[in-house]
Amino acid sequence: MGSQEFVRAVPRLDGMVVSAVGYRTAGQRPALHRGLPSPYLTVVFSLDGTIAGGGTPDQATGVDAVRTEIMVGGLHQSPVYLVSPEHEAGIQLAVHPLAARALLGLPAAALSTEIVTRGTDVFGGRAAEVREQLCALDRWEDRFALLSGYLRRRAAAADAGRVRPEVAEAWAWLARHRGAGTVGGLSRHVALSERRLSALFRAETGLSPKQAARLMRFEHAKAAVARTVTAEAPPDLARVAADAGYYDHSHLVRDFQQYTELSPTGWLAEECRNIQAGAHGVGEEWEA
Repeated sequence: MGSQEFVRAVPRLDGMVVSAVGYRTAGQRPALHRGLPSPYLTVVFSLDGTIAGGGTPDQATGVDAVRTEIMVGGLHQSPVYLVSPEHEAGIQLAVHPLAARALLGLPAAALSTEIVTRGTDVFGGRAAEVREQLCALDRWEDRFALLSGYLRRRAAAADAGRVRPEVAEAWAWLARHRGAGTVGGLSRHVALSERRLSALFRAETGLSPKQAARLMRFEHAKAAVARTVTAEAPPDLARVAADAGYYDHSHLVRDFQQYTELSPTGWLAEECRNIQAGAHGVGEEWEA
C-alpha cells in the first residue's frame, strides 16, 4: 500500500496564507490526482522532482503538460489534473486571493487565463533558490519556517497596488455568509451596483461574486463530507447540503459534478485514503 505523510502548518502571515500542508508519499501506484477548485489560490513547492499537470487527464499525461518544480494555480471552475508518481514530496499552500498582490506581485485575476502556471514565472528566480534550500532541510518545521520567512519578505517589499476596499469587503461578506448570501444583498452592503461590483470583483479575482460564492459554499460542503470520513461515519449528504446553504441534495450533487467531475460518492471513493491520512484537514500541526 505504500506510505503517506501529511503535516499541516499554521502560517503566521496575517491571513495571507490560509493553510500550508507538507506531504510525502512513497510506494504509491502512479495515478492522476484531481486538484479541486477552491476559493483560494494554490502554490506548490515540490521537494521531489517536477510536477506535471493540465486541465484534462490527456493534457496532464501528454506532451502538452505543464512541468515545473513550483506550481501556481488561480481560481478556477474545474479540476486540475496532476500526475502522482510512485513517490513525491512537497509543500502546498492555500493563498487568499486578495493576498496575491502582496505575495505573488500580481492580482489573482492575472492567473485566471492558465489553469497551471510555472512558479518562477510568478515569483522569479529567487523562488528556485528557496526551493533548493527547502529540499536540503530535513524537518518540516524548518521548511515551513523558511518558506514563511521568504513570503513575509516578499509581502514587506510588495509594490503591486492595493485591493480596492469595496472588493475586500465584498469578499469578507461572502466568506461570513459561507457563500450563501445573494449578489443583491452583497451589492447593497458595499453600496455599488451589481454591474459595477461584478466588474471590480472580476478584475481583481478573475471570478464574478456569484462564482466566488459558489466556490465558498462548495468548500464548506466538501470539508463537511471529509470530516464524516475522518469520524468513520457515513456522510449525510442531505444534511450537508442544508448546512452549507444548498437548495437541496440535488443542488449539492450538481456542484460536485462540476467541480470534481464526479458524484460526491465517487469523489469519496477516490479520495478516501487521502482523507484518512490527513490530506484534508487533520494531522500534526506546526506554527510557521
